[in-house]
Amino acid sequence: MHITCIIEQVKQRRKSLNVTQEALAELSGVGLRTLREFESGKGNPTLKTLQKIADVLGMELSLNIQKIDD
Repeated sequence: MHITCIIEQVKQRRKSLNVTQEALAELSGVGLRTLREFESGKGNPTLKTLQKIADVLGMELSLNIQKIDD
């Protein structure tokens, strides 16, 4: 999944729950600046940061790695 899709899903979920960026930052332990940069597409969050955000929003983050045959 492309990062822009992840950003949009997170923003939509946050808004559907009526959670502000400030509240999400506080509840997740992610810095407000980091969250704002992520939602604007300017940041490059770690998987740990994405997991913290997803946990608060009741979302599941999964990573699939495909094997490439040589």
